[in-house]
Parts: sequence; structure tokens; C-alpha cells
Amino acid sequence: MPDQQLLHLVIGGELKEVTGIEFRDLSKIDLVGAYPSYEAALRAWQARAQATVDNAHMRYFIIHAHRLLDPRDDSTHALAGAR
Repeated sequence: MPDQQLLHLVIGGELKEVTGIEFRDLSKIDLVGAYPSYEAALRAWQARAQATVDNAHMRYFIIHAHRLLDPRDDSTHALAGAR
């Protein structure tokens, strides 16, 4: 068990384009759950991604929510510029 809880969210949905990251319909986002570690989030992501492998437009993502919650974390600044 880690010393610090690191909140991760797993979400997914159908994308407008296979190569993009824009969801087709935000009202249909699948919030898989919130997890206290990257490893737990990765297991949930893998299970959901595997279950939807036949739909090329369906994508799931792991969001490092702990980085968004702590503005002192310098890594969030690097994420803001990444696209």
C-alpha cells in the first residue's frame, strides 16, 4: 500500500475520429471509476478496453486526478502544454 493516496479516474467513450481524443457524445461518457493507485486504475482500464476491443472508436483513458488536485505539483504544468 502506498504512503500517499494517488487518485486516478478511468473514463471512456466513443471518439469522433479513431486517431483523435474528442468524444462523440459527452452525455454518454462511461465513468468506470476512481482508484487509489495507478496499478488499480490500469487493471480497470485493461478490463474495460478489452471488453470493447471490437469498437475501433471506443477508447478508455486513465486520468491522473491527483495531479489536478495539487497545484504545487510541477508535472501538471507540463501536462497543460502537451497535446
